Amino acid sequence: MKARDLWQGAVKTLHDAKVPDARHDALALMAAVLHKKPLEVLADPEMVASEEQAAKYLAFVNRRALREPLQYILGSAFFMGFEFQVGPGVLIPRQDSETLCERAVKAAKTGGRALDLCCGSGCLGISLKLLRPDLEVALSDISDKALEVTEKNARRLGADVRLLQGDLFCPHQGQKYDLILSNPPYIAREEMESLDPEVRLEPELALLAGVDGLDFYRRILKGAGDHLNPGGILLLEIGSDQAEAVSALVKDGFSRPRIHFDLAGLPRVLETGLEGGVH
Repeated sequence: MKARDLWQGAVKTLHDAKVPDARHDALALMAAVLHKKPLEVLADPEMVASEEQAAKYLAFVNRRALREPLQYILGSAFFMGFEFQVGPGVLIPRQDSETLCERAVKAAKTGGRALDLCCGSGCLGISLKLLRPDLEVALSDISDKALEVTEKNARRLGADVRLLQGDLFCPHQGQKYDLILSNPPYIAREEMESLDPEVRLEPELALLAGVDGLDFYRRILKGAGDHLNPGGILLLEIGSDQAEAVSALVKDGFSRPRIHFDLAGLPRVLETGLEGGVH
């Protein structure tokens, strides 16, 4: 069967299921099944899918129509130009978070020690290590599933990083870093039901942060001072409407918060640190 016919039928199926970007997702799934690039599929209207490929494609489309995240179906997501394996139980890397990684790459001092707290798939810490090989990078998460995925990504991408399991700073007793970065959970409880169906299939452990969405910021800011070297930097991803609330949590001992904006012009990263920590 012609791949294009299958693809066009899939677009209608996904559109009827109210899947955002139905055309893009249908094409991405077809490219994955055929082991081609999307542009190659578009460029060849006569491209044929075997019966096995067609069956696999329709199964993928049905999963997407049920609003399973595209990245879970494909098994990977791109972040900072690197391909990361992802799957159920792990937060999907997002382009918004690249603002946090880019700032960490620029801010980290030469030869310094960095910590990716709440690492999830490891996209932040691993990308940091690959882009700044001079750094010693540790990653930690409370989820054993997340660390399993992080270990696979680090091994596949050739990133020499240290992995630890535990709740926030618990596995870092006696350890100090020059840079701590984190994309912690920051969704308020009442917001959970309003999230897109795809997002609600991601682990609640990586999303929910109490009644007001600020629980993890409070805990990180409370413990960060004990784990930063003098002049150390703390970088936190924030929700687009949380800049003021999180800034208000930064207390004595930390420098005045600085907000960095993502490509959409939205507040995305809060930067602070011990005395002399903000560059």
